[in-house]
Amino acid sequence: MTDVRAVTEDDFEDWQRALRTGFLREPVLTAEERAAGRRQFVPGRLLGAFDGGRCVATFRSFAQEVTAVGGAFVAADAVSNVTVSPTHRRRGLLTQMMGRDLAAARERGDVVATLIAAEYPIYGRYGFGPATWTREWTVEVTRSGLDPRWSGPAGGGRIDLVDGADVRKLGPDLHERVRRERPGMVSRGELWWETETGVVRFSSEWTEPFYAVYRAPSGEVEGLVSYETGGDWQGKQPCVTAEVNWLLAATPAAEDALWRFLCSIDWVTKVRSGRRGPGDLLPFLLPDPRAARITEHADWLWVRILDVAGALEARTYEGSGSVVLEVVDEAGFAAGRYRLEVSPQGSSCTPAGGAAPDLTLPVNQLAEVWLGDGSLARGAALGRVQEEREGAARKADALLRTSGRPWCPDVF
Repeated sequence: MTDVRAVTEDDFEDWQRALRTGFLREPVLTAEERAAGRRQFVPGRLLGAFDGGRCVATFRSFAQEVTAVGGAFVAADAVSNVTVSPTHRRRGLLTQMMGRDLAAARERGDVVATLIAAEYPIYGRYGFGPATWTREWTVEVTRSGLDPRWSGPAGGGRIDLVDGADVRKLGPDLHERVRRERPGMVSRGELWWETETGVVRFSSEWTEPFYAVYRAPSGEVEGLVSYETGGDWQGKQPCVTAEVNWLLAATPAAEDALWRFLCSIDWVTKVRSGRRGPGDLLPFLLPDPRAARITEHADWLWVRILDVAGALEARTYEGSGSVVLEVVDEAGFAAGRYRLEVSPQGSSCTPAGGAAPDLTLPVNQLAEVWLGDGSLARGAALGRVQEEREGAARKADALLRTSGRPWCPDVF
């Protein structure tokens, strides 16, 4: 009989091996990898399924904040490390672990749950919906139209190469500034910065990247980028690609300067942007935007709403109006009829009582539009949202959509 339970200290190495097995990685841990994993151990937040004393499924959650529209930080239950060993598939183990974790999150008062979905079809049945999307661009530097003689930012700003210690010192404050302005971004703890700079290593394949900082004319740090290079020369011509791990910019000037810097590095003929938002400035910073090809476009941050009123009241709205929503949630966490009334001055989301609904929608469809993206009208066209009043989906879209698109740069 398979037993789903919280993982103990004694279980943890077995849990780590099962995690590696589920992700098709060699099920052997180095001492360094075991120590890194210990940094993630929080009693009660790791679950496992055990059969005959062996761990055969894994699940981890941790405390997180997600930026809502308008800049409020919303308490989230971040779900990660979800695996089921190939010997124990299709036995409901994930369903048991997910149900237990979401119930605990709701009891704690978490407003939403979040995850990055490895496989698209799995998580909709647990109430999650894709709330942000990601794009990667590959820039052909020689076609971009950028001035090859560019030697630094104009107007007194500057770019300097720094090391990991500098990033750990400068990065957290910059990230806090940036995430307050961008719906969909998530909090980063000390462990994130230590992992991204090689202090903590979850893999023996770590390669030290380059880091560059942009400082405004005032001296204030407004941008950071981590990147690696790869490639060689062919026929006595350079063919080197700069691969961006992450790029943070608090201002358009910082963003422009860092991309120009990357495209100006000697021998670099291509720049791969890493995960960027679908509304990113990058292609339009180039004199020839066609030099930036989209090489990946995919769903990214998935959201599961646990507290409808808490989620909808946490964000801001650009217009005014009201809509009555009938939210369907088989797990029961978010089910109910709600009247949402909004204006640029504030909002309220209250039980609608006997009022007739304008829209009936599953909780995962509400998640898709919570951060200002997605479309209920599209959901209605696909048969996933039911209009109880003609035109209600477009009316709701007008209230929920935002002029900018949400973005989550992180994987967790």
